[in-house]
Amino acid sequence: MSASVTGRGHALPARLSQTDLWQGYFRHHYGDAEVARRVWEHSAIELRRGVVNPLQEDISSWGTAARMRRFVDEALPLGKEAVGAALDDAGVDAGEVGLFTVVSCTGYATPGLDILLARDVGMSDTVQRLYIGHMGCYAALPGLGTAADFVNARSRPAVMLCVELTSLHVQPPTSNARAGDPTPADVQQIVAHALFSDAAAAVVVEPATDGLEVVDITARTDVSTAGHMTWDVTDLGFKMGLSPRVPDVLRQHARPVVEQLLARHGMAIEEVDGWAIHPGGRKIIEVVGDVLGLAEEHLQASYDVLRNVGNSSSATVLLVLDRLLRLRDIPAAGHVVAMAFGPGLTLYTALLRRVVAGRESATR
Repeated sequence: MSASVTGRGHALPARLSQTDLWQGYFRHHYGDAEVARRVWEHSAIELRRGVVNPLQEDISSWGTAARMRRFVDEALPLGKEAVGAALDDAGVDAGEVGLFTVVSCTGYATPGLDILLARDVGMSDTVQRLYIGHMGCYAALPGLGTAADFVNARSRPAVMLCVELTSLHVQPPTSNARAGDPTPADVQQIVAHALFSDAAAAVVVEPATDGLEVVDITARTDVSTAGHMTWDVTDLGFKMGLSPRVPDVLRQHARPVVEQLLARHGMAIEEVDGWAIHPGGRKIIEVVGDVLGLAEEHLQASYDVLRNVGNSSSATVLLVLDRLLRLRDIPAAGHVVAMAFGPGLTLYTALLRRVVAGRESATR
Protein backbone atom coordinates (compact mmCIF):
# COMPACT_ATOMS: atom_id res chain seq x y z
CA MET A 1 0.00 0.00 0.00
CA SER A 2 1.00 3.61 -0.51
CA ALA A 3 0.12 6.98 1.01
CA SER A 4 -2.85 8.16 -1.01
CA VAL A 5 -5.30 11.04 -0.86
CA THR A 6 -8.60 9.29 -0.21
CA GLY A 7 -10.83 12.15 0.88
CA ARG A 8 -11.31 15.80 -0.04
CA GLY A 9 -13.44 18.54 1.47
CA HIS A 10 -13.70 22.29 1.46
CA ALA A 11 -15.70 25.14 2.97
CA LEU A 12 -16.16 28.58 1.45
CA PRO A 13 -17.54 31.70 3.15
CA ALA A 14 -20.02 34.11 1.56
CA ARG A 15 -19.75 35.07 -2.10
CA LEU A 16 -18.58 38.58 -2.90
CA SER A 17 -18.95 40.08 -6.38
CA GLN A 18 -15.65 41.38 -7.72
CA THR A 19 -17.48 44.22 -9.48
CA ASP A 20 -19.40 45.18 -6.35
CA LEU A 21 -16.22 45.14 -4.26
CA TRP A 22 -14.60 47.57 -6.67
CA GLN A 23 -17.56 49.88 -7.15
CA GLY A 24 -18.73 49.87 -3.55
CA TYR A 25 -15.44 49.96 -1.64
CA PHE A 26 -12.05 49.73 -3.33
CA ARG A 27 -12.81 52.37 -5.96
CA HIS A 28 -13.15 54.92 -3.17
CA HIS A 29 -10.39 53.29 -1.11
CA TYR A 30 -7.94 54.11 -3.92
CA GLY A 31 -9.32 57.49 -4.98
CA ASP A 32 -10.75 56.11 -8.24
CA ALA A 33 -7.18 55.70 -9.53
CA GLU A 34 -6.99 54.55 -13.14
CA VAL A 35 -4.27 51.98 -12.41
CA ALA A 36 -6.40 50.43 -9.67
CA ARG A 37 -9.41 50.20 -11.97
CA ARG A 38 -7.32 48.45 -14.64
CA VAL A 39 -5.98 45.93 -12.11
CA TRP A 40 -9.48 45.01 -10.99
CA GLU A 41 -10.90 44.85 -14.52
CA HIS A 42 -8.15 42.48 -15.69
CA SER A 43 -8.11 40.18 -12.65
CA ALA A 44 -10.13 37.41 -14.41
CA ILE A 45 -12.10 37.09 -11.14
CA GLU A 46 -15.88 37.31 -11.00
CA LEU A 47 -16.54 36.07 -7.45
CA ARG A 48 -14.49 36.17 -4.29
CA ARG A 49 -15.13 34.63 -0.89
CA GLY A 50 -14.76 36.49 2.38
CA VAL A 51 -15.55 36.25 6.06
CA VAL A 52 -15.39 40.05 6.03
CA ASN A 53 -17.41 41.99 3.48
CA PRO A 54 -15.90 45.49 3.23
CA LEU A 55 -19.17 46.75 1.78
CA GLN A 56 -20.69 46.13 5.19
CA GLU A 57 -17.70 46.31 7.55
CA ASP A 58 -14.48 48.30 7.08
CA ILE A 59 -11.73 46.71 9.18
CA SER A 60 -8.81 48.46 7.46
CA SER A 61 -8.03 50.40 10.65
CA TRP A 62 -8.16 47.36 12.95
CA GLY A 63 -5.04 46.35 14.86
CA THR A 64 -3.45 42.95 14.43
CA ALA A 65 -4.73 41.61 17.76
CA ALA A 66 -8.36 42.24 16.79
CA ARG A 67 -7.81 40.61 13.42
CA MET A 68 -6.29 37.52 15.07
CA ARG A 69 -9.27 37.17 17.43
CA ARG A 70 -11.59 37.36 14.43
CA PHE A 71 -9.46 34.78 12.63
CA VAL A 72 -10.13 32.14 15.29
CA ASP A 73 -13.86 32.93 15.39
CA GLU A 74 -14.20 32.58 11.61
CA ALA A 75 -11.67 29.81 10.93
CA LEU A 76 -13.07 27.31 13.41
CA PRO A 77 -16.45 26.68 11.70
CA LEU A 78 -14.89 26.71 8.21
CA GLY A 79 -12.14 24.32 9.27
CA LYS A 80 -14.59 22.00 10.98
CA GLU A 81 -16.77 21.86 7.87
CA ALA A 82 -13.83 21.19 5.53
CA VAL A 83 -12.24 18.51 7.74
CA GLY A 84 -15.61 16.84 8.34
CA ALA A 85 -16.33 16.71 4.62
CA ALA A 86 -12.90 15.20 3.87
CA LEU A 87 -13.28 12.54 6.59
CA ASP A 88 -16.75 11.66 5.31
CA ASP A 89 -15.45 11.45 1.74
CA ALA A 90 -12.71 9.05 2.86
CA GLY A 91 -14.95 7.08 5.18
CA VAL A 92 -12.50 7.65 8.04
CA ASP A 93 -13.53 8.21 11.65
CA ALA A 94 -11.91 11.24 13.31
CA GLY A 95 -10.65 9.03 16.12
CA GLU A 96 -8.51 7.04 13.69
CA VAL A 97 -6.43 10.05 12.61
CA GLY A 98 -2.78 9.82 13.64
CA LEU A 99 -1.54 13.21 12.39
CA PHE A 100 -3.45 16.46 12.00
CA THR A 101 -1.65 19.22 10.07
CA VAL A 102 -3.05 22.74 9.85
CA VAL A 103 -1.66 25.21 7.32
CA SER A 104 -2.25 28.97 7.41
CA CYS A 105 -0.40 32.22 6.85
CA THR A 106 -3.33 34.52 7.70
CA GLY A 107 -3.92 33.93 11.40
CA TYR A 108 -2.42 32.58 14.62
CA ALA A 109 -3.54 31.75 18.13
CA THR A 110 -2.48 29.53 21.00
CA PRO A 111 -4.17 27.15 21.66
CA GLY A 112 -4.19 26.95 17.89
CA LEU A 113 -6.65 25.69 15.31
CA ASP A 114 -4.88 22.32 15.38
CA ILE A 115 -5.82 21.83 19.05
CA LEU A 116 -9.28 23.39 18.87
CA LEU A 117 -10.36 21.58 15.70
CA ALA A 118 -8.95 18.24 16.81
CA ARG A 119 -11.19 18.63 19.85
CA ASP A 120 -14.24 19.78 17.91
CA VAL A 121 -14.18 17.04 15.25
CA GLY A 122 -13.51 14.25 17.76
CA MET A 123 -9.89 13.34 17.14
CA SER A 124 -8.08 11.33 19.81
CA ASP A 125 -6.21 13.13 22.58
CA THR A 126 -3.13 11.23 21.35
CA VAL A 127 -3.30 12.63 17.81
CA GLN A 128 -0.04 14.21 16.68
CA ARG A 129 -0.35 17.77 15.46
CA LEU A 130 1.66 20.03 13.19
CA TYR A 131 1.07 23.70 12.39
CA ILE A 132 2.63 25.12 9.22
CA GLY A 133 2.56 28.89 9.31
CA HIS A 134 3.54 31.82 7.09
CA MET A 135 4.86 29.81 4.13
CA GLY A 136 2.27 31.30 1.79
CA CYS A 137 0.56 29.96 -1.29
CA TYR A 138 2.70 26.86 -1.82
CA ALA A 139 2.39 25.55 1.76
CA ALA A 140 -0.21 22.88 0.95
CA LEU A 141 2.38 20.83 -0.93
CA PRO A 142 5.05 20.52 1.78
CA GLY A 143 2.14 19.88 4.13
CA LEU A 144 0.93 17.08 1.87
CA GLY A 145 4.43 15.65 1.70
CA THR A 146 4.68 15.60 5.48
CA ALA A 147 1.31 13.88 5.79
CA ALA A 148 2.35 11.26 3.22
CA ASP A 149 5.66 10.63 5.02
CA PHE A 150 3.77 10.10 8.29
CA VAL A 151 1.37 7.66 6.64
CA ASN A 152 4.20 5.71 5.03
CA ALA A 153 6.10 5.54 8.32
CA ARG A 154 3.22 4.85 10.70
CA SER A 155 0.51 3.20 8.53
CA ARG A 156 -2.11 5.50 10.06
CA PRO A 157 -4.36 8.13 8.45
CA ALA A 158 -3.40 11.80 8.39
CA VAL A 159 -5.47 14.90 7.75
CA MET A 160 -4.24 18.21 6.36
CA LEU A 161 -6.30 21.40 6.53
CA CYS A 162 -5.45 24.66 4.78
CA VAL A 163 -7.48 27.63 6.02
CA GLU A 164 -6.76 31.15 4.81
CA LEU A 165 -8.73 34.30 5.61
CA THR A 166 -7.06 37.05 3.62
CA SER A 167 -10.12 39.33 3.90
CA LEU A 168 -8.96 40.03 7.47
CA HIS A 169 -5.93 41.90 6.15
CA VAL A 170 -7.37 44.81 4.20
CA GLN A 171 -4.86 47.64 4.55
CA PRO A 172 -5.62 51.34 4.96
CA PRO A 173 -4.76 53.42 1.89
CA THR A 174 -1.75 55.72 1.92
CA SER A 175 -2.19 59.42 1.30
CA ASN A 176 -0.98 58.93 -2.29
CA ALA A 177 -3.53 56.18 -2.87
CA ARG A 178 -6.36 58.28 -1.42
CA ALA A 179 -5.40 61.07 -3.77
CA GLY A 180 -5.67 58.69 -6.74
CA ASP A 181 -1.92 58.71 -7.37
CA PRO A 182 -0.69 55.37 -5.95
CA THR A 183 3.02 54.66 -5.60
CA PRO A 184 4.56 51.39 -6.92
CA ALA A 185 4.21 49.96 -3.39
CA ASP A 186 0.55 50.98 -3.39
CA VAL A 187 0.05 49.23 -6.72
CA GLN A 188 1.41 45.98 -5.26
CA GLN A 189 -1.16 46.26 -2.46
CA ILE A 190 -3.89 47.02 -5.00
CA VAL A 191 -3.02 43.79 -6.83
CA ALA A 192 -3.15 41.83 -3.58
CA HIS A 193 -6.53 43.31 -2.67
CA ALA A 194 -7.84 42.46 -6.14
CA LEU A 195 -6.76 38.81 -6.06
CA PHE A 196 -6.95 37.29 -2.60
CA SER A 197 -9.87 35.43 -1.13
CA ASP A 198 -10.90 33.17 1.78
CA ALA A 199 -11.29 29.37 1.84
CA ALA A 200 -10.69 26.20 3.82
CA ALA A 201 -9.71 22.95 2.12
CA ALA A 202 -8.78 19.59 3.62
CA VAL A 203 -7.52 16.20 2.48
CA VAL A 204 -7.28 12.79 4.12
CA VAL A 205 -4.17 10.73 3.38
CA GLU A 206 -4.26 6.98 4.13
CA PRO A 207 -2.22 3.83 3.58
CA ALA A 208 -4.55 2.85 0.74
CA THR A 209 -4.65 1.25 -2.69
CA ASP A 210 -7.51 3.46 -3.88
CA GLY A 211 -7.07 7.20 -4.37
CA LEU A 212 -4.33 9.58 -5.46
CA GLU A 213 -0.96 8.21 -4.43
CA VAL A 214 1.57 10.85 -3.37
CA VAL A 215 4.46 9.70 -5.53
CA ASP A 216 6.97 12.51 -5.08
CA ILE A 217 7.35 16.16 -4.14
CA THR A 218 10.08 18.59 -5.14
CA ALA A 219 10.91 22.23 -4.46
CA ARG A 220 13.09 25.01 -5.79
CA THR A 221 13.74 28.39 -4.15
CA ASP A 222 15.36 31.29 -5.97
CA VAL A 223 16.69 33.32 -3.05
CA SER A 224 18.00 36.00 -5.42
CA THR A 225 14.35 37.05 -5.90
CA ALA A 226 13.30 36.78 -2.24
CA GLY A 227 12.12 40.38 -2.18
CA HIS A 228 9.63 39.84 -5.01
CA MET A 229 6.95 38.44 -2.70
CA THR A 230 6.64 39.39 0.96
CA TRP A 231 4.03 38.99 3.71
CA ASP A 232 4.89 41.24 6.64
CA VAL A 233 3.25 41.31 10.05
CA THR A 234 2.41 44.95 10.83
CA ASP A 235 0.44 46.71 13.54
CA LEU A 236 -2.48 46.78 11.10
CA GLY A 237 -2.56 43.12 10.13
CA PHE A 238 -0.45 41.42 7.48
CA LYS A 239 0.71 43.38 4.43
CA MET A 240 1.72 41.90 1.09
CA GLY A 241 4.43 42.94 -1.30
CA LEU A 242 3.97 41.49 -4.79
CA SER A 243 6.43 42.45 -7.51
CA PRO A 244 5.23 42.53 -11.14
CA ARG A 245 8.40 40.54 -11.94
CA VAL A 246 7.06 37.35 -10.31
CA PRO A 247 5.77 35.92 -13.64
CA ASP A 248 9.25 36.40 -15.16
CA VAL A 249 10.81 34.32 -12.36
CA LEU A 250 8.24 31.59 -12.87
CA ARG A 251 8.90 31.65 -16.60
CA GLN A 252 12.53 30.89 -15.82
CA HIS A 253 11.99 28.08 -13.33
CA ALA A 254 8.63 26.37 -13.91
CA ARG A 255 9.62 24.02 -16.72
CA PRO A 256 12.98 22.89 -15.23
CA VAL A 257 11.30 22.15 -11.89
CA VAL A 258 8.60 20.04 -13.52
CA GLU A 259 11.06 18.26 -15.78
CA GLN A 260 13.25 17.43 -12.80
CA LEU A 261 10.30 15.96 -10.92
CA LEU A 262 9.10 13.88 -13.86
CA ALA A 263 12.57 12.70 -14.90
CA ARG A 264 13.01 10.97 -11.54
CA HIS A 265 10.16 8.71 -12.60
CA GLY A 266 11.00 8.29 -16.26
CA MET A 267 8.24 10.62 -17.44
CA ALA A 268 7.83 13.57 -19.77
CA ILE A 269 5.45 16.53 -19.59
CA GLU A 270 3.32 15.08 -22.38
CA GLU A 271 2.57 11.99 -20.28
CA VAL A 272 0.85 13.90 -17.47
CA ASP A 273 -2.92 13.40 -17.48
CA GLY A 274 -3.95 16.38 -15.37
CA TRP A 275 -2.55 19.65 -14.02
CA ALA A 276 -3.47 21.46 -10.81
CA ILE A 277 -1.63 24.78 -11.14
CA HIS A 278 -2.03 27.39 -8.42
CA PRO A 279 -3.76 30.41 -10.00
CA GLY A 280 -1.75 33.15 -8.35
CA GLY A 281 -3.33 35.44 -10.94
CA ARG A 282 -4.26 35.30 -14.61
CA LYS A 283 -0.74 36.17 -15.74
CA ILE A 284 0.69 33.36 -13.60
CA ILE A 285 -1.55 30.77 -15.25
CA GLU A 286 -0.71 32.11 -18.70
CA VAL A 287 3.04 32.05 -18.12
CA VAL A 288 3.13 28.56 -16.60
CA GLY A 289 0.84 27.17 -19.27
CA ASP A 290 3.02 28.72 -21.96
CA VAL A 291 6.38 27.43 -20.70
CA LEU A 292 4.97 23.94 -20.12
CA GLY A 293 3.21 23.91 -23.50
CA LEU A 294 -0.14 23.01 -21.95
CA ALA A 295 -3.39 23.01 -23.91
CA GLU A 296 -6.21 25.24 -22.66
CA GLU A 297 -8.10 22.23 -21.30
CA HIS A 298 -5.25 21.53 -18.88
CA LEU A 299 -5.61 25.05 -17.45
CA GLN A 300 -9.39 25.04 -17.10
CA ALA A 301 -9.47 23.97 -13.46
CA SER A 302 -7.08 26.78 -12.52
CA TYR A 303 -9.07 29.40 -14.42
CA ASP A 304 -12.36 28.13 -12.95
CA VAL A 305 -11.09 28.47 -9.39
CA LEU A 306 -9.59 31.89 -10.06
CA ARG A 307 -12.83 33.10 -11.64
CA ASN A 308 -15.22 31.74 -9.00
CA VAL A 309 -13.15 31.87 -5.80
CA GLY A 310 -10.01 33.96 -6.33
CA ASN A 311 -6.58 33.26 -4.87
CA SER A 312 -7.05 31.82 -1.37
CA SER A 313 -3.33 31.26 -0.71
CA SER A 314 -2.45 27.73 0.48
CA ALA A 315 -6.00 26.39 0.09
CA THR A 316 -6.10 27.24 -3.62
CA VAL A 317 -4.11 24.35 -5.08
CA LEU A 318 -6.35 21.89 -3.20
CA LEU A 319 -9.43 23.61 -4.66
CA VAL A 320 -7.87 23.36 -8.12
CA LEU A 321 -7.10 19.67 -7.58
CA ASP A 322 -10.70 19.06 -6.51
CA ARG A 323 -12.00 20.95 -9.55
CA LEU A 324 -9.65 19.05 -11.86
CA LEU A 325 -10.87 15.68 -10.58
CA ARG A 326 -14.46 16.77 -11.20
CA LEU A 327 -13.65 17.92 -14.73
CA ARG A 328 -11.40 15.08 -15.88
CA ASP A 329 -11.53 11.33 -15.47
CA ILE A 330 -7.94 10.48 -14.55
CA PRO A 331 -7.38 6.84 -15.64
CA ALA A 332 -5.97 4.16 -13.35
CA ALA A 333 -2.19 4.69 -13.12
CA GLY A 334 -2.68 8.17 -14.66
CA HIS A 335 -0.64 11.05 -13.27
CA VAL A 336 -1.46 14.52 -11.99
CA VAL A 337 1.03 17.29 -11.29
CA ALA A 338 0.15 19.89 -8.67
CA MET A 339 2.18 23.08 -8.66
CA ALA A 340 2.17 26.14 -6.38
CA PHE A 341 4.31 29.22 -5.84
CA GLY A 342 5.05 31.59 -2.99
CA PRO A 343 7.58 33.65 -1.06
CA GLY A 344 11.18 32.76 -1.54
CA LEU A 345 10.49 32.81 -4.49
CA THR A 346 9.61 29.15 -4.07
CA LEU A 347 8.09 26.64 -6.49
CA TYR A 348 6.69 23.37 -5.14
CA THR A 349 5.48 20.49 -7.29
CA ALA A 350 3.82 17.20 -6.42
CA LEU A 351 3.47 14.11 -8.59
CA LEU A 352 0.31 12.15 -7.87
CA ARG A 353 -0.82 8.85 -9.40
CA ARG A 354 -4.34 7.47 -9.46
CA VAL A 355 -4.47 4.02 -7.90
CA VAL A 356 -7.60 1.88 -8.00
CA ALA A 357 -8.31 -0.98 -5.63
CA GLY A 358 -7.86 -4.32 -7.33
CA ARG A 359 -5.61 -2.96 -10.05
CA GLU A 360 -1.84 -2.71 -10.15
CA SER A 361 -0.66 0.91 -9.84
CA ALA A 362 1.89 0.49 -12.61
CA THR A 363 4.63 3.08 -13.05
CA ARG A 364 5.56 4.50 -16.42
